[in-house]
Amino acid sequence: EVLDPGSKGVLGLFGGKDAKVRVTLEDDPGDDAVAFLKPIFQKLHVNPTHKIEKRDGTLWISFSGTGLGAIIGRRGETLDALQYLTNLAVNRQFEEKTRIILDVEGYRQSREETLTHLAKKMADKVRRTGKDVMLEPMSPHERRVIHIALQDEKGVRTFSLGEEPYRKVVIKKSYYKDEDK
Repeated sequence: EVLDPGSKGVLGLFGGKDAKVRVTLEDDPGDDAVAFLKPIFQKLHVNPTHKIEKRDGTLWISFSGTGLGAIIGRRGETLDALQYLTNLAVNRQFEEKTRIILDVEGYRQSREETLTHLAKKMADKVRRTGKDVMLEPMSPHERRVIHIALQDEKGVRTFSLGEEPYRKVVIKKSYYKDEDK
């Protein structure tokens, strides 16, 4: 933005005035996230390619390549931690917050499918035996997947129990008509 165009002065030699401009640097949260992760990936000795896309107001950054298991970690714990840190690092510099989801080779969707299958299987077990089933500790996102998968299932209900990071989903038989959807 030109604030003052300046002037050449007398004969272009005397009394000239410099122009004044305002420059605004437009940062991209996706590029900032990738820049934040790059040194971490170097320490892990991985060099993934990435694809950035906007889905429903959320920024999805998908990584692909070889040897990316170190980025995912045990049941996605490392990926969740990297996602949390990336959101903190990137969003502290912008007024408008952007939710960033990191994914590696479609791991997020695959994990959701696995959790949904597990939820249905455990709901069947609860209906068959009448005994509650307590699942392993999960992240808030994973617990939400279980709750959503079973919200319309007849004869069972779900709730979370415990304190973070050991919070678990309990699947319980539903005995009441108003709970039986």
